[in-house]
Amino acid sequence: MTRILLCGCNGKMGRVIAACVKEREDCKIVAGIDIHTDPFGDFPVHASPSEVQEEADVVIDFSHPALLSPLLQFGLEHKLPLVLCTTGYNHDQVNALKQASHKIPVFYSGNMSLGINLLIGLSKKAAQVLGEDFDIEIIEKHHNQKIDAPSGTALMIADAISSVEDRQMTYMYDRHSQRKKRDKNEIGMHSVRGGTIVGEHEVIFAGPHEVITLSHSAQSKEIFANGSINAAVFLAKQPAGLYDMSDLLK
Repeated sequence: MTRILLCGCNGKMGRVIAACVKEREDCKIVAGIDIHTDPFGDFPVHASPSEVQEEADVVIDFSHPALLSPLLQFGLEHKLPLVLCTTGYNHDQVNALKQASHKIPVFYSGNMSLGINLLIGLSKKAAQVLGEDFDIEIIEKHHNQKIDAPSGTALMIADAISSVEDRQMTYMYDRHSQRKKRDKNEIGMHSVRGGTIVGEHEVIFAGPHEVITLSHSAQSKEIFANGSINAAVFLAKQPAGLYDMSDLLK
């Protein structure tokens, strides 16, 4: 039985995770962390990691980038594995979590969906096969409550494509501000926010006289919740290191 400490438990994703955990027999939530401390389930909720007294095997974090520093400190002090699902980390924060992974297990992914990670693999393969003759554009769509843009998943896709390119790729976020032709080394990034869209990502490879499009549409937040829970059960048994969905899928 994997004992989970759920950070961001009173948020939308936190509540979905709690509901999914209730349906499983291999794990349970022993406590939550949230700025809103009113409990909604059968576990206590604390305002910060420093208040947690319950014994846990792993942390799942779906909260806010501002909480990363105290969460890393908590994980290091208690030798507790961290599943970090929050998006919007800056460069220094990513470096900090990578440094922490030298001492504790850290699972870091901008998207916990199996399908999205397959899309990333297909996008890398397409970039390798199609080469410089094809322009690359990424369109992501999310609900109107999402704060960061572009999405962490869109950046994951762009970074994965860049990793297999021989050329130095640049990301173009705001094309209207520049009056010039498209550069061959650009990856265009476009964000749409509206309604209750769970998450849609489209990767366009536009070449001479043909266009190839790869896309993924999330129909429910449960796919992200179950992905994070599977990651937690997996990570609780691992040594120190930096892990992602590719490790979970082996």
